[in-house]
Amino acid sequence: MGIPKALLLAILGCGVCLCSAAVLAARELGGDDELAMVARHEQWMVQHGRVYKDETDKAHRFLVFKANVKFIESFNAAAAAGNRKFWLGVNQFADLTNDEFRATKTNKGFNPNVVKVPTGFRYQNLSIDALPQTVDWRTKGAVTPIKDQGQCGCCWAFSAVAATEGIVKISTGKLTSLSEQELVDCDVHGEDQGCNGGEMDDAFKFIIKNGGLTTESNYPYTAQDGQCKSGSNGAATIKGYEDVPANDEAALMKAVASQPVSVAVDGGDMTFQFYSGGVMTGSCGTDLDHGIAAIGYGKTSDGTKYWLMKNSWGTTWGENGFLRMEKDIADKKGMCGLAMQPSYPTA
Repeated sequence: MGIPKALLLAILGCGVCLCSAAVLAARELGGDDELAMVARHEQWMVQHGRVYKDETDKAHRFLVFKANVKFIESFNAAAAAGNRKFWLGVNQFADLTNDEFRATKTNKGFNPNVVKVPTGFRYQNLSIDALPQTVDWRTKGAVTPIKDQGQCGCCWAFSAVAATEGIVKISTGKLTSLSEQELVDCDVHGEDQGCNGGEMDDAFKFIIKNGGLTTESNYPYTAQDGQCKSGSNGAATIKGYEDVPANDEAALMKAVASQPVSVAVDGGDMTFQFYSGGVMTGSCGTDLDHGIAAIGYGKTSDGTKYWLMKNSWGTTWGENGFLRMEKDIADKKGMCGLAMQPSYPTA
């Protein structure tokens, strides 16, 4: 039996204090567990600065939050029993349905069926046996701090910028935080349509044509489509870009050993929404809808090989904003399709 709407509104309207009448009623109808969930939602709202438009919206969001928490706790119980290698957390997306999460955080611009002009692959002749066993471009100063795309569906820009920041550091010795907003506002050719999605290769094409990208500080991120500001200085430039051979994790390993690489994944399911730590394993779709950056690889103490990824959902998601995904799986497309469409800029 669920809590009547009127009662639920009374509970949620009490704020953190939870007025005594609503507390007693909740205890009678929903028990202490329901009361604890109400308090947990209130605490979560404070933690994430969430304010709802009215009590009806708050009541609805509480029910979504409650359902998500139950999913997360059920998933983690299986992980604790040794059935999974990663776990989930009650993060900033906990009051969003999965459909709402997909609408604001993923990108339908990727099209793996488009026939691309071959670009060449400069790392083709590298020997897998000669590659380092572990790579983490953060330790080499080639990765800027985690950023947050907010409610703008421009993960493609963050992925392309992360890869560009990496190759610029490798080629010049200087790590510079570059402007995603310049791509959002100014790159409107091909598949790139600001907050409505895009592709990393098209972003690289723009950077080349534009004579580079300006700095984050010169053209700060606003999380919305804006008018292109002319005359921005190219603080960092690239000469070209190359596509990693599709569906080939060995080729991707060669590239990532050499520089950070842009990667497209299927990032819309609930395990991605609430990922908190560990190596993401198990079943995953391959409908590419999210751009991230591969910044390394390694192996856990139990022998699980993984890719190290930089995401753009802030530091409260994942492992302080980063993600590990299983490497060298049976499906040639890679975990969540990560091997389907990788590419990188060249300096």
